Amino acid sequence: MRSLILLVSLAISPSAFAAPPEQAISESRMRADVERLIGFGTRHTLSSQTDPARGIGAARAWAEAEFRKTSAACGGCLEIALPERMVTGDRVPVPTRLVNVVAIQRGVERPGEVVIVQAHIDSRVSAILDATSDAPGANDDGSGTALVLEAARILSKQKFAGTIVYAALSGEEQGLLGGKLLADYAAQQGWTIKAVLNNDIVGGSRGSDGYRDDAHVRVLSEGPRADATDALRAQMRRYGGENDSPSRNIARWIGGLATQDANGLAVRQIWRADRMGRGGDQLPFSDKGYPAIRLTVAVEDYEHQHQDVRVEKGIKFGDTIDEMDFAYLAKVTQLNVRALAALAAAPMPPGPTMKGAVQTSTELEWKAVPGAVRYRVWQRRTDAAAWEAVVAETAMLSVTLPGVRADDWLFGVSAISASGAESPVASAVPGGQFAPLPKP
Repeated sequence: MRSLILLVSLAISPSAFAAPPEQAISESRMRADVERLIGFGTRHTLSSQTDPARGIGAARAWAEAEFRKTSAACGGCLEIALPERMVTGDRVPVPTRLVNVVAIQRGVERPGEVVIVQAHIDSRVSAILDATSDAPGANDDGSGTALVLEAARILSKQKFAGTIVYAALSGEEQGLLGGKLLADYAAQQGWTIKAVLNNDIVGGSRGSDGYRDDAHVRVLSEGPRADATDALRAQMRRYGGENDSPSRNIARWIGGLATQDANGLAVRQIWRADRMGRGGDQLPFSDKGYPAIRLTVAVEDYEHQHQDVRVEKGIKFGDTIDEMDFAYLAKVTQLNVRALAALAAAPMPPGPTMKGAVQTSTELEWKAVPGAVRYRVWQRRTDAAAWEAVVAETAMLSVTLPGVRADDWLFGVSAISASGAESPVASAVPGGQFAPLPKP
């Protein structure tokens, strides 16, 4: 059945019209968190798990205590989980207990729908297996850990339709081990994941060459989805979809959200799964087919990450707190908080399909989404970076666009709740659905 209600032109998706939560992001509180993390000396994954004052075990226990403190303040609204496994590998030469610290804020309407905000709590110096030297890990990734703790403090004061998961991951520097552990845990729990926001190195605004950019945050996202089969890749070549993975559409969505805050950061889209030759804890989620992005600083300072603390030829090395910009970190935190609130309020994106070959009209259809009362159909040129126009709004589960030749366009659909909270756009291309692909 055809339902064509409105036509408006937009440069970005207004994906969440729900008002953001009241925010009281505290630079001083996040500074104190980073200072506390530095105080553990090293947080290397292979460092002590039993010393009460130094090492990864002490750092994890502190993060757990902070989550429990936040939960107590909201009447026990956070469930604490400690997923763990024994790991070995190239960067873990002896069997080692790996533990993530996870706080779960259950949704009141659709608790199975989950958005994750995460950062890694472990740190390192120049030698990847050096588990004894001081490794402050202020920006990498004390900044992200402080962001996650602060987001929990703020958002736990409210209730949301969907679930928010806050996670401090271990083992990132040893091969994205904490990300793999949490991705497996999510699958075991049967979570339907809307998005994973991985925050890694988010507290600095000056690069190694002195160049400063405190106005942007980079958002990295994969193009073709990592869990694609050969058959799906063949379909994507024929019908499009190389630039329309769920992760890429989350990146577009958060870029649009950022434009709504005049005092916040602008998003610089980086259309790569991660930085060149490097990785982050979003990748294990992408590997499983979950939408996942990385947020990171606009410019990196390589002398102050993965380095022994030292002065060499007049150059100071080491990931120390004096190289951080807490005003910048507060703005990245604010963007995360707004994104988490909007995603937790919104329904899941639909899974649209399209027909338009050898005809002068385009037909789209999708299945009903729990919590959605209507849907928006989006259109953009095949060479456009962002969704350009809403071409239909309907309560039905299909729409026909007469006179629109599908060869020249890409289409997507977002879902809107009764409160007006709108999901990101899901592309009507092979592999565009926000869910892991069925296994052959």
